[in-house]
Amino acid sequence: MSIATWEFESPPLHINIAEIAQLVEHNLAKVGVAGPSPVFRSFLGKQQFQMNLYLRYFDRETLVPTVDDAIAFLKAIDEVEMNPVLEADIREYAASDVYYPKRYKVRPRVYFIIIKTEAVSMQDFKDKKAVHSLSPVSAKATPPALARLNEIRFGWYEGMIDFKRVLMVPGTGKFQYKDTQFIAYVKAESGLDCYNRIVDHLRERVDERSQFPSAKGKNFKFHYLGMAK
Repeated sequence: MSIATWEFESPPLHINIAEIAQLVEHNLAKVGVAGPSPVFRSFLGKQQFQMNLYLRYFDRETLVPTVDDAIAFLKAIDEVEMNPVLEADIREYAASDVYYPKRYKVRPRVYFIIIKTEAVSMQDFKDKKAVHSLSPVSAKATPPALARLNEIRFGWYEGMIDFKRVLMVPGTGKFQYKDTQFIAYVKAESGLDCYNRIVDHLRERVDERSQFPSAKGKNFKFHYLGMAK
C-alpha cells in the first residue's frame, strides 16, 4: 500500500478548491413549479415549517425566504451563468422535500451551495440552526454515522481514503490495481463535503479507471479539526 498526503491550501478565490461546499450534486431536470414565488414548507404530521434558503459563493452569501430572491442573488453574480435549465432545477430543489444541502458547479472545482434552513437570520443560521429538524421517527431512522457524515460544520477536516489506483506495470504495457491511501487536509462544510473534495481532486490526477469507495464505508475516515481561518 502506498500512502500519499496532500493539503488543500488557500489559493486565490478564482481557483480555490476548498471554499465552497457540497452535499448533494445537482441533476438538471425539467420541472414545474406551482407558483412564481413559492414558500418552502414541510409537513411532518400536523407540523408546518417555513424553510428559508441560504446561498453561498465564495465570500458572497445570503439568507432569503423565496426561490425568486435566491435566483435574483445568483443572477447578480457574473460568474454564475443563470439559464432556464439551471433555474428550473433550483426551483425543483426548493420545492422538494429534500433537506440535504446542494451544490451547483460554476466551473471545474468551483461551486455555489444552497441550503434549506429554518433559521430566520444569518446569525441564527451560523449558530447551527442550519439544518431542518427531523421528526422523532425520522431521527431514529437515521444511522449515527450517516448523520455525522452529513452534519454541517464549517472548518478544516482531515480526510483519509483508501482506494484502488490504476497504474501501469513497468516494461509490460499492462495495468494493475494498487491499494493506495490518500490523506488530505481540506476546508469543507461537512464530512461528506470533505470526501467529495478529495475524490474530485484525485479524479483529475489518476487514471479514470481507478476505483473509489463510498463515503459511507470503512475506507473513508475523517476528523473535524476546527474552524477555518
